[in-house]
Amino acid sequence: MKAYSIDFLEEIPKYIQIARHIKNLIELGEIKDEEKLPPIRKLSDFLSVNNDTIVSAYKKLEQEGYAVQKIGSGSYAKQKDTNRRLRREYTETFKRIRNESSSKYIDFAGETSCNVVFPMENFKEVINEVIDRDGVNALVNQETLGYIGLRRSISKYFWNDKSRAEDILIVSGAQQGIDIVSKAIINVNDNVIVEKPTYNGALFVFKWRGANIFEANMENDGINLEAFEKIVKKNSIKCFYTMSYFQNPTGMSYSYAKKIEILKLAEKYDFYIIEDDYLSELIFDEKVKYQSFKSLDENDRVVYIKSFSKIFLPGIRLGYMIVPKKIEEAVESSKVNTDISTSSLMQRALDLYIIKGYWRDYIQNLKITYNKRYKVMEDTIKDILKDKVSFNSPGGGFNFYLKIDKSIGIESDKLFYKCKQKKVFISPGVLFYRNSEDGAKFFRIGYSQTEETKIKQGIEIINKILE
Repeated sequence: MKAYSIDFLEEIPKYIQIARHIKNLIELGEIKDEEKLPPIRKLSDFLSVNNDTIVSAYKKLEQEGYAVQKIGSGSYAKQKDTNRRLRREYTETFKRIRNESSSKYIDFAGETSCNVVFPMENFKEVINEVIDRDGVNALVNQETLGYIGLRRSISKYFWNDKSRAEDILIVSGAQQGIDIVSKAIINVNDNVIVEKPTYNGALFVFKWRGANIFEANMENDGINLEAFEKIVKKNSIKCFYTMSYFQNPTGMSYSYAKKIEILKLAEKYDFYIIEDDYLSELIFDEKVKYQSFKSLDENDRVVYIKSFSKIFLPGIRLGYMIVPKKIEEAVESSKVNTDISTSSLMQRALDLYIIKGYWRDYIQNLKITYNKRYKVMEDTIKDILKDKVSFNSPGGGFNFYLKIDKSIGIESDKLFYKCKQKKVFISPGVLFYRNSEDGAKFFRIGYSQTEETKIKQGIEIINKILE
């Protein structure tokens, strides 16, 4: 029984914490498949909770597919270890790549800009200048909402002062931004809509908040509006999470028409749009026009989140949020409770980097480098994998999302393992769906960590495996 011990948190219902804890024990293999779970009364006495709490926890486990009730016998664990093992293997491989020489691998799974493109001398210059200018304040000063200089620069250079510096909140990347706003507005059993497939980090946050998650399929120009509207009509939706440009993993971007329609629905049905502006700097196709949900928002419905980590230096962990007035206080409180302050030195350095024009030059050079890789990967997929996969060219970003032809008898998880044996690292589609079976025939490959010659080598290896 010792494994069932829990230190309860006040803000989350106990039955949810119990269900999560048992689910984690099942996924880790500490509770075996078909192992009988403790009787309700015995576990309630052990955890000092009432019987109804354990009943609710077991019901939640059944709903999520982690337990089965046998009449007259009790509840039994149901191991869903295939996808769990894959996720663990995927994460461990990522760690290994970081710790070993990158020349040993062809990395099609990385999602950050490569070191080769980054002009380190410019960044060293601004860090030294900040330390000379601000002295110890650059290291010890803490501003809860973020360094005001950086917030002013974001307002001026990225928003033409249309969003005030006072309304901008500095965070440690997009993941923290999603977490902060979720804590501020999402309670247990609130309803959230996500794209299908979507970024698994966002799914994790919403699940942790105990939200009910609804999905609508992604299309070439954004989420399926018919399915989306059916959901908002039938359910009281708290928020819709979207990646407006080069959605992860599909690479698709929203059309202007769909953005306008979704903004209208947000106002009509009273929900917020959490816009994760992902890699919109890397637009290569002139058909893709940049207009964020936030820039089109006339009713203050959009929570805008932008990370600098993907496109700049992952190690600096910086991003920012712009939130609607109605929830601004709640979001700021959530930020304080989550993380008192983000690195003062890095904020000041990024501020000066932007002011000096280095950011603009960096993005221009980045686009040139990645546009070349994009075209090489696109042409190579069409040339080598033409009979084995189908895909839509995203027009920018870091990734291509491929569907394995139904005539080929391999699924994405098996493809991942076979590629890994050949030292090629891909992202299997099962990682991006709540139901892993939906992603069985999809996989994502990207070029952010891989130069042109290796792109061709890697795709040739994938081709041989698919054959």
